[in-house]
Amino acid sequence: MIDRLDHLVLTVRDIERTRRFYRDGLGMEEQGFGEGRVAFRFGGQKLNIHLVDGDPILPRADRPTPGSADLCFIADRPLDEVMVLLRERGLAVAQGPVARTGARGSIRSVYLRDPDENLVEISEYC
Repeated sequence: MIDRLDHLVLTVRDIERTRRFYRDGLGMEEQGFGEGRVAFRFGGQKLNIHLVDGDPILPRADRPTPGSADLCFIADRPLDEVMVLLRERGLAVAQGPVARTGARGSIRSVYLRDPDENLVEISEYC
C-alpha cells in the first residue's frame, strides 16, 4: 500500500542554522513554498522545516520537538568522498564509518548532529 517517503518535517529552533547545515553543509537544494515556508530537496524527497516558536502549521505532530529525529540519508557518491566534503565544510563526524543495515541491505555509515542535535546518518550501500 505504501510506496515511498515523500517528505519529512523537522521542527527546528533556528532557520538560518538549519539552512547552513542542510543546504550549505549537506548540499541539499533549498525550496521555498507556501507563505514563507522552507524545505530542503534531495533526490525525490524533501525535508519541510517548521520553526518551533513560529505559527503552528496544522495538522502537525502531537509533540513537535527539535532534536528528536534520527535520519539516515544515502549518499550520491562514495562515503570516503562525503567525509572529505564534511571536513571541508566544517561538519564534524561524531562516529564512523561503521557497518549498519539499511532498508535494502548492508550499509557503511557516518554520524553527525545537526544544529538541533538530530542524529544524521549518511550512508553508502556496500
